[in-house]
Amino acid sequence: MPKLWNETIAEHRRTVREATLETTAALVAEHGLASVTMSQIAKETGIGRATLYKYFPDVESILAAWHEGHVSAHLEHLTRIRDRAGTPGERLAAVLQAYADITHERPQHTEIAAVVHRGEHLAHAEQHLNALVRDLITDAAQAGDIRDDVAPAELASYCLHALGAAGSLPSKAAVHRLVAVTLAGLNLSPSTPDAAGGDD
Repeated sequence: MPKLWNETIAEHRRTVREATLETTAALVAEHGLASVTMSQIAKETGIGRATLYKYFPDVESILAAWHEGHVSAHLEHLTRIRDRAGTPGERLAAVLQAYADITHERPQHTEIAAVVHRGEHLAHAEQHLNALVRDLITDAAQAGDIRDDVAPAELASYCLHALGAAGSLPSKAAVHRLVAVTLAGLNLSPSTPDAAGGDD
């Protein structure tokens, strides 16, 4: 087949897939998982049911793919922040703040969360996240920006577990305070002037 034809087909498949993911997430959020059918998703997406089954076997697999895309985007966002200019300590603080913000903003204790948090992709993403934070901690410790009396892997675990609490906090200000307390445990000050401030 001509290259242009192949590219057009590939783009069409990407478009259909993305529309399916977003439509399914919206339907489940509105009606609940048990009420959403593949036929309903196909109708809302504007494709045939047989076509939908070529992409996904069931509603749960669509939600898992939707969540995997979000997780990948979050990791890419954290990686971009890591790669910005600044001291090792500043980069570490910026990544931890961004991670806390992501945790605070994502839906908690919803039906969608219960389904997607069982996916195998989460284990890979958590390993990637742990390695990202551990390496930043290693660099910051070597630069003298943070404490060096605790193994980087242990400090990474401490940071990620502590900042996991951001999901249950009521405001951005509370999240900033949590980040400040977490950074204090590393002997590192917040990288932004308003990290401990803001209105409730």
